[in-house]
Amino acid sequence: MAIAVETLDKLERRLTISFPIAEVQSEVEKRLKVRARTAKAPGFRPGKVPMKMVAAQYGYQLETEVLNDKVGQAFSAAANENKLRVAGYPRIEPKSGEAAVEGTLAFEATFEVYPEFTVGDLSAAEVEQVKTEVSDAEIDKTIDILRKQRVHYHVKGEQGEHGDGGSDLTAKTGDRATVDFVGTLDGVEFAGGKAEAFVFVLGEGRMLPEFETATIGLAVGSSKTFPLSFPEDYHGKDVAGKTAEFTITLKQLEWAHLPEVDAEFAKTLGVEDGDLVKMRTDIKENLEREVKGRVKAKTKDSVMDTLVKAVEFDVPKSLVEQDGQRLAEMTRQDMAQRGMNVKDVPFPPELFTAQAERRVRLGLILAELVKSNNLQATPEQIKAQVEDFAQSYEDPQQVVKYYFSDRSRLAEVEALVLEENVVTYVLGKSKVTEKVLPFDELMGSNNQA
Repeated sequence: MAIAVETLDKLERRLTISFPIAEVQSEVEKRLKVRARTAKAPGFRPGKVPMKMVAAQYGYQLETEVLNDKVGQAFSAAANENKLRVAGYPRIEPKSGEAAVEGTLAFEATFEVYPEFTVGDLSAAEVEQVKTEVSDAEIDKTIDILRKQRVHYHVKGEQGEHGDGGSDLTAKTGDRATVDFVGTLDGVEFAGGKAEAFVFVLGEGRMLPEFETATIGLAVGSSKTFPLSFPEDYHGKDVAGKTAEFTITLKQLEWAHLPEVDAEFAKTLGVEDGDLVKMRTDIKENLEREVKGRVKAKTKDSVMDTLVKAVEFDVPKSLVEQDGQRLAEMTRQDMAQRGMNVKDVPFPPELFTAQAERRVRLGLILAELVKSNNLQATPEQIKAQVEDFAQSYEDPQQVVKYYFSDRSRLAEVEALVLEENVVTYVLGKSKVTEKVLPFDELMGSNNQA
């Protein structure tokens, strides 16, 4: 039976659950008889082991199982009887002997409940909605990037199908240099400070600025000695914050040849007939699709920020702790997949408390909005979202099949659609300010969910 629920804090509750010891003993005996049918022991055929031996071998285990089942069932019944929405897992402890009624087992369950709240009037809430246009300038920039991704190099001064690179045979930004180098600290070579036939492209920022500056202007076969100061946070601890002396020798110099924007270039981008107009159209559509996704993400972030500020309530600590542990484990797995050794790296959940609390708070707000305003994702919306995903792939039908063949994948899409329904609802209820964001600023942001 359940004793009256005690309120310990805003969301914390405690109740006492109890049941007769005889019920436990009776259930243990039933399970022992079932176990005896297949029990094995030396000298006995299966199922013929004496009950006393079965009880000695399995009694403690079965008693623990029965107690766990009884406590769980009693707690669930008590929570339902008292209409309690339990958040997280209860902490269950045996009740002190003095308070227990003879012939019964009593336990105290301490737990949290979900907060009761409503999302009020949002007419005064402010939401920023981002807008970004894709112009010819953005298409041109993208084409330049695609050209650079297809760059190839020729030795400077040697005549080839694309020329000889010009009369200037010295190294300059954009050239690919092959060098030998050696570095010393107080006249002594140090580990990692020497290399032969080392290749890098000037201007890509792969080398420290002083190294690149010293290379620019060199001709093949020439050398240069110069000081190089390593930053304090340089990854090589032995040289971090120190100044070394380097000598470099330029062994080979190559100039970059970018492909012309012609039919052949268009074909490398998947335009089979090489039509440049179609190529630009395809690029624009891809950019607009990317922009659409990022704009939606930024608008969603603004909506979520608005909801967090507009709706105040206490968040169950147990849910925050669980989500903090989940975030810590996700971070560990992500770092491990990136090749980092995380074996001895601590990931205290406390580091993720603020993020976890926001996630839990938003989850509760979204659930309340969906329930009170019928914002559930419809099958038609889910199908439309999957088809939208599929449009960016070569075989859209295969992508659609991929999602619809797995319920968990569809659940992810459903959650996304649900969020979009909430965003649409909030935009229709709040003060919306439109902000034009430059293309480069939008694409340079990392806020996309």
